[in-house]
Amino acid sequence: MASLALTEPYWHLHYFIAVAEELHFSRAAERLCISQPPLSQQIRSLEDELGVKLFERTKRQVHLTEAGKVFLERSYGVLAQLEQAIEVTQQIGRGEVGRLAIGFVDSAMYMLLPEILKVFREQFPAVELRLHELTTAQQIQALHHKQVDIGIVRSAISEPGLSVECFLPESLVLALPETHPLCAQTKVSLSTLASESFILFPAKMGPVFYEQIITICQQAGFRPKVAQEAVQMQTIIGLVAAGLGIAIVPASLQNFHRSGVIYRPLQEETPKTGLYLTWRQDDSSPVIRAFLGLARKTTQWKANHDDT
Repeated sequence: MASLALTEPYWHLHYFIAVAEELHFSRAAERLCISQPPLSQQIRSLEDELGVKLFERTKRQVHLTEAGKVFLERSYGVLAQLEQAIEVTQQIGRGEVGRLAIGFVDSAMYMLLPEILKVFREQFPAVELRLHELTTAQQIQALHHKQVDIGIVRSAISEPGLSVECFLPESLVLALPETHPLCAQTKVSLSTLASESFILFPAKMGPVFYEQIITICQQAGFRPKVAQEAVQMQTIIGLVAAGLGIAIVPASLQNFHRSGVIYRPLQEETPKTGLYLTWRQDDSSPVIRAFLGLARKTTQWKANHDDT
Protein backbone atom coordinates (compact mmCIF):
# COMPACT_ATOMS: atom_id res chain seq x y z
CA MET A 1 0.00 0.00 0.00
CA ALA A 2 1.33 3.43 -0.88
CA SER A 3 2.85 5.39 2.02
CA LEU A 4 1.28 8.63 0.92
CA ALA A 5 -1.26 11.07 2.38
CA LEU A 6 -4.15 10.41 0.05
CA THR A 7 -7.62 11.76 -0.51
CA GLU A 8 -10.67 10.81 1.56
CA PRO A 9 -12.24 8.65 -1.21
CA TYR A 10 -9.11 6.50 -1.19
CA TRP A 11 -9.36 5.85 2.53
CA HIS A 12 -13.09 5.21 2.26
CA LEU A 13 -12.34 2.40 -0.19
CA HIS A 14 -9.43 1.20 1.89
CA TYR A 15 -11.58 0.95 5.03
CA PHE A 16 -14.56 -0.54 3.19
CA ILE A 17 -12.48 -3.35 1.67
CA ALA A 18 -10.98 -4.24 5.07
CA VAL A 19 -14.42 -4.54 6.68
CA ALA A 20 -15.84 -6.39 3.66
CA GLU A 21 -13.03 -8.96 3.76
CA GLU A 22 -13.06 -9.43 7.55
CA LEU A 23 -16.84 -9.06 8.01
CA HIS A 24 -15.92 -7.94 11.50
CA PHE A 25 -15.34 -4.32 12.55
CA SER A 26 -12.94 -5.11 15.38
CA ARG A 27 -10.74 -7.34 13.28
CA ALA A 28 -10.81 -4.82 10.41
CA ALA A 29 -9.84 -2.01 12.80
CA GLU A 30 -6.96 -4.09 14.16
CA ARG A 31 -5.81 -4.83 10.61
CA LEU A 32 -5.92 -1.12 9.76
CA CYS A 33 -4.17 -0.16 13.02
CA ILE A 34 -6.98 2.16 14.05
CA SER A 35 -9.65 2.00 16.73
CA GLN A 36 -13.13 0.67 15.92
CA PRO A 37 -15.24 3.85 16.43
CA PRO A 38 -13.45 5.91 13.73
CA LEU A 39 -13.72 2.93 11.36
CA SER A 40 -17.46 2.62 11.95
CA GLN A 41 -17.81 6.36 11.36
CA GLN A 42 -15.89 6.10 8.05
CA ILE A 43 -18.19 3.30 6.83
CA ARG A 44 -21.33 5.26 7.81
CA SER A 45 -19.93 8.33 6.04
CA LEU A 46 -19.31 6.25 2.89
CA GLU A 47 -22.84 4.82 2.98
CA ASP A 48 -24.30 8.30 3.46
CA GLU A 49 -22.28 9.57 0.50
CA LEU A 50 -23.44 6.71 -1.72
CA GLY A 51 -27.01 6.76 -0.46
CA VAL A 52 -27.12 2.96 -0.01
CA LYS A 53 -26.37 0.47 2.75
CA LEU A 54 -23.25 -1.59 2.13
CA PHE A 55 -23.47 -3.77 5.24
CA GLU A 56 -26.19 -5.46 7.26
CA ARG A 57 -25.17 -5.27 10.89
CA THR A 58 -26.38 -7.28 13.85
CA LYS A 59 -24.86 -7.64 17.30
CA ARG A 60 -23.21 -10.87 16.21
CA GLN A 61 -22.66 -10.63 12.47
CA VAL A 62 -21.83 -8.30 9.62
CA HIS A 63 -22.93 -9.12 6.06
CA LEU A 64 -22.49 -7.38 2.74
CA THR A 65 -25.67 -6.22 1.07
CA GLU A 66 -26.16 -6.91 -2.62
CA ALA A 67 -25.06 -3.34 -3.31
CA GLY A 68 -22.06 -3.91 -1.04
CA LYS A 69 -21.02 -7.01 -2.98
CA VAL A 70 -21.08 -5.09 -6.27
CA PHE A 71 -19.27 -2.15 -4.69
CA LEU A 72 -16.56 -4.49 -3.33
CA GLU A 73 -15.95 -6.00 -6.75
CA ARG A 74 -15.62 -2.57 -8.36
CA SER A 75 -13.55 -1.21 -5.48
CA TYR A 76 -10.80 -3.76 -6.06
CA GLY A 77 -10.35 -2.49 -9.62
CA VAL A 78 -10.50 1.18 -8.66
CA LEU A 79 -8.01 0.71 -5.83
CA ALA A 80 -5.61 -1.23 -8.06
CA GLN A 81 -5.72 1.52 -10.69
CA LEU A 82 -5.17 4.18 -8.05
CA GLU A 83 -2.22 2.30 -6.54
CA GLN A 84 -0.71 1.95 -10.02
CA ALA A 85 -1.22 5.67 -10.67
CA ILE A 86 0.45 6.50 -7.36
CA GLU A 87 3.42 4.24 -8.12
CA VAL A 88 3.92 5.67 -11.62
CA THR A 89 3.63 9.23 -10.27
CA GLN A 90 6.22 8.51 -7.59
CA GLN A 91 8.53 6.87 -10.15
CA ILE A 92 8.27 9.94 -12.40
CA GLY A 93 9.02 12.17 -9.43
CA ARG A 94 12.15 10.14 -8.71
CA GLY A 95 13.23 10.25 -12.35
CA GLU A 96 12.67 6.51 -12.81
CA VAL A 97 10.25 6.81 -15.73
CA GLY A 98 10.33 8.98 -18.84
CA ARG A 99 12.61 9.82 -21.73
CA LEU A 100 16.09 11.27 -21.78
CA ALA A 101 17.87 12.51 -24.90
CA ILE A 102 21.64 12.89 -24.45
CA GLY A 103 24.00 14.60 -26.85
CA PHE A 104 27.70 13.78 -26.61
CA VAL A 105 30.99 14.45 -28.35
CA ASP A 106 32.60 11.33 -29.78
CA SER A 107 35.61 11.50 -27.43
CA ALA A 108 33.27 11.02 -24.44
CA MET A 109 33.02 7.37 -25.44
CA TYR A 110 36.71 6.91 -24.62
CA MET A 111 36.22 8.07 -21.05
CA LEU A 112 33.59 7.30 -18.43
CA LEU A 113 30.40 7.81 -20.47
CA PRO A 114 29.87 4.12 -21.37
CA GLU A 115 30.11 3.18 -17.69
CA ILE A 116 27.69 5.96 -16.67
CA LEU A 117 25.19 4.84 -19.32
CA LYS A 118 25.51 1.23 -18.17
CA VAL A 119 24.84 2.10 -14.52
CA PHE A 120 21.98 4.45 -15.47
CA ARG A 121 20.35 1.71 -17.54
CA GLU A 122 20.65 -0.72 -14.61
CA GLN A 123 19.20 1.73 -12.07
CA PHE A 124 16.55 3.32 -14.30
CA PRO A 125 15.44 0.59 -16.74
CA ALA A 126 12.09 2.30 -17.42
CA VAL A 127 13.72 5.48 -18.77
CA GLU A 128 13.94 5.54 -22.56
CA LEU A 129 17.44 6.69 -23.52
CA ARG A 130 18.11 8.42 -26.82
CA LEU A 131 21.75 9.10 -27.67
CA HIS A 132 22.97 11.58 -30.28
CA GLU A 133 26.62 11.97 -31.27
CA LEU A 134 27.01 15.71 -31.90
CA THR A 135 29.70 18.38 -31.83
CA THR A 136 29.66 20.94 -29.04
CA ALA A 137 28.12 23.58 -31.32
CA GLN A 138 25.44 21.16 -32.49
CA GLN A 139 24.60 20.23 -28.91
CA ILE A 140 24.10 23.87 -27.94
CA GLN A 141 21.57 24.29 -30.73
CA ALA A 142 19.90 20.97 -29.90
CA LEU A 143 19.53 22.01 -26.25
CA HIS A 144 17.95 25.34 -27.19
CA HIS A 145 15.53 23.56 -29.54
CA LYS A 146 14.77 20.89 -26.89
CA GLN A 147 16.04 18.12 -29.16
CA VAL A 148 18.34 16.89 -26.37
CA ASP A 149 17.98 17.22 -22.61
CA ILE A 150 21.62 16.90 -21.57
CA GLY A 151 24.77 17.68 -23.51
CA ILE A 152 28.24 16.24 -22.89
CA VAL A 153 30.67 18.68 -24.44
CA ARG A 154 34.41 19.14 -24.64
CA SER A 155 34.75 22.71 -23.32
CA ALA A 156 33.43 25.11 -20.68
CA ILE A 157 30.91 26.85 -22.89
CA SER A 158 29.28 30.11 -21.86
CA GLU A 159 25.79 30.14 -23.26
CA PRO A 160 22.70 32.05 -22.04
CA GLY A 161 20.07 29.73 -20.62
CA LEU A 162 22.40 26.76 -20.16
CA SER A 163 24.05 25.42 -17.02
CA VAL A 164 27.55 23.98 -17.45
CA GLU A 165 29.51 21.79 -15.07
CA CYS A 166 32.86 20.04 -15.49
CA PHE A 167 32.47 16.47 -14.34
CA LEU A 168 35.62 14.84 -15.71
CA PRO A 169 38.79 16.96 -16.08
CA GLU A 170 41.79 15.63 -18.00
CA SER A 171 45.15 16.65 -19.39
CA LEU A 172 46.26 17.28 -22.97
CA VAL A 173 48.74 14.99 -24.71
CA LEU A 174 50.56 14.98 -28.04
CA ALA A 175 49.60 12.44 -30.71
CA LEU A 176 52.46 11.62 -33.13
CA PRO A 177 52.92 9.30 -36.09
CA GLU A 178 54.87 6.31 -34.78
CA THR A 179 57.80 7.12 -37.10
CA HIS A 180 58.14 10.71 -35.86
CA PRO A 181 61.54 11.55 -34.29
CA LEU A 182 59.84 13.10 -31.23
CA CYS A 183 58.55 9.64 -30.27
CA ALA A 184 62.01 9.01 -28.83
CA GLN A 185 61.34 11.61 -26.10
CA THR A 186 59.46 10.77 -22.91
CA LYS A 187 58.03 14.30 -22.78
CA VAL A 188 57.78 16.81 -25.60
CA SER A 189 58.16 20.58 -25.28
CA LEU A 190 55.63 22.68 -27.16
CA SER A 191 58.45 24.88 -28.46
CA THR A 192 59.76 21.98 -30.57
CA LEU A 193 56.49 21.83 -32.51
CA ALA A 194 56.78 25.21 -34.26
CA SER A 195 57.60 23.70 -37.67
CA GLU A 196 55.11 20.83 -37.43
CA SER A 197 51.86 20.46 -39.37
CA PHE A 198 48.84 20.28 -37.05
CA ILE A 199 45.54 18.48 -37.40
CA LEU A 200 42.93 20.50 -35.51
CA PHE A 201 39.31 20.34 -34.54
CA PRO A 202 37.39 23.03 -36.53
CA ALA A 203 36.96 26.34 -34.71
CA LYS A 204 33.28 26.65 -35.67
CA MET A 205 32.48 23.22 -34.21
CA GLY A 206 34.27 23.67 -30.88
CA PRO A 207 35.59 27.22 -30.55
CA VAL A 208 36.68 26.97 -26.91
CA PHE A 209 38.74 23.80 -27.41
CA TYR A 210 40.17 25.16 -30.67
CA GLU A 211 41.25 28.39 -28.98
CA GLN A 212 42.79 26.44 -26.13
CA ILE A 213 45.14 24.67 -28.56
CA ILE A 214 45.97 27.92 -30.39
CA THR A 215 46.66 29.73 -27.11
CA ILE A 216 49.09 27.19 -25.65
CA CYS A 217 51.02 27.15 -28.93
CA GLN A 218 51.20 30.95 -29.01
CA GLN A 219 52.45 30.94 -25.44
CA ALA A 220 55.25 28.65 -26.67
CA GLY A 221 56.14 31.27 -29.31
CA PHE A 222 54.38 30.13 -32.48
CA ARG A 223 51.01 29.80 -34.16
CA PRO A 224 50.34 26.24 -35.34
CA LYS A 225 50.32 25.49 -39.05
CA VAL A 226 47.04 23.76 -39.79
CA ALA A 227 47.43 20.99 -42.36
CA GLN A 228 43.96 19.49 -41.90
CA GLU A 229 40.80 19.86 -39.85
CA ALA A 230 38.56 17.01 -38.71
CA VAL A 231 35.30 16.98 -36.78
CA GLN A 232 35.68 13.60 -35.05
CA MET A 233 38.52 12.91 -32.64
CA GLN A 234 38.99 9.40 -33.99
CA THR A 235 39.37 10.91 -37.47
CA ILE A 236 42.07 13.22 -36.13
CA ILE A 237 43.91 10.22 -34.71
CA GLY A 238 43.50 8.39 -38.02
CA LEU A 239 45.05 11.30 -39.91
CA VAL A 240 47.96 11.35 -37.45
CA ALA A 241 48.46 7.63 -38.06
CA ALA A 242 48.51 8.35 -41.80
CA GLY A 243 51.40 10.79 -41.25
CA LEU A 244 49.47 13.92 -42.26
CA GLY A 245 50.45 15.79 -39.11
CA ILE A 246 50.49 15.84 -35.33
CA ALA A 247 47.67 16.71 -32.91
CA ILE A 248 47.18 17.88 -29.35
CA VAL A 249 44.30 15.88 -27.94
CA PRO A 250 42.63 15.01 -24.63
CA ALA A 251 44.47 12.29 -22.73
CA SER A 252 41.44 9.98 -22.91
CA LEU A 253 42.13 9.49 -26.63
CA GLN A 254 44.92 7.15 -25.55
CA ASN A 255 42.12 4.66 -24.85
CA PHE A 256 41.43 4.66 -28.59
CA HIS A 257 43.98 2.08 -29.63
CA ARG A 258 45.05 2.95 -33.17
CA SER A 259 48.15 1.44 -34.72
CA GLY A 260 50.62 3.94 -36.10
CA VAL A 261 50.10 6.52 -33.34
CA ILE A 262 52.27 7.26 -30.30
CA TYR A 263 51.14 9.51 -27.43
CA ARG A 264 53.49 11.64 -25.40
CA PRO A 265 52.83 14.00 -22.47
CA LEU A 266 53.67 17.66 -22.91
CA GLN A 267 56.57 19.11 -20.96
CA GLU A 268 54.83 22.39 -20.18
CA GLU A 269 51.97 22.76 -17.74
CA THR A 270 48.85 23.27 -19.87
CA PRO A 271 45.28 24.11 -18.92
CA LYS A 272 43.05 21.14 -18.22
CA THR A 273 40.45 20.13 -20.72
CA GLY A 274 37.65 17.74 -19.85
CA LEU A 275 34.06 16.74 -20.34
CA TYR A 276 31.30 19.09 -19.30
CA LEU A 277 27.65 18.44 -18.58
CA THR A 278 25.27 21.07 -19.89
CA TRP A 279 21.50 21.38 -19.61
CA ARG A 280 18.76 23.99 -19.78
CA GLN A 281 18.66 26.11 -16.64
CA ASP A 282 14.86 26.18 -16.57
CA ASP A 283 14.42 22.41 -16.99
CA SER A 284 13.72 20.74 -13.65
CA SER A 285 12.92 17.29 -15.05
CA PRO A 286 13.44 14.55 -12.43
CA VAL A 287 14.99 12.34 -15.12
CA ILE A 288 17.61 15.00 -15.86
CA ARG A 289 18.33 15.41 -12.15
CA ALA A 290 18.71 11.64 -11.80
CA PHE A 291 21.24 11.43 -14.65
CA LEU A 292 23.24 14.42 -13.40
CA GLY A 293 23.38 12.93 -9.92
CA LEU A 294 24.51 9.57 -11.22
CA ALA A 295 27.20 11.15 -13.44
CA ARG A 296 28.58 13.11 -10.48
CA LYS A 297 28.50 10.09 -8.21
CA THR A 298 30.22 7.82 -10.75
CA THR A 299 33.01 10.27 -11.55
CA GLN A 300 33.56 10.99 -7.85
CA TRP A 301 33.85 7.25 -7.19
CA LYS A 302 36.39 6.95 -10.01
CA ALA A 303 38.39 9.91 -8.71
CA ASN A 304 38.53 8.45 -5.21
CA HIS A 305 39.66 5.06 -6.47
CA ASP A 306 42.23 6.58 -8.84
CA ASP A 307 43.77 8.34 -5.85
CA THR A 308 44.14 5.11 -3.84
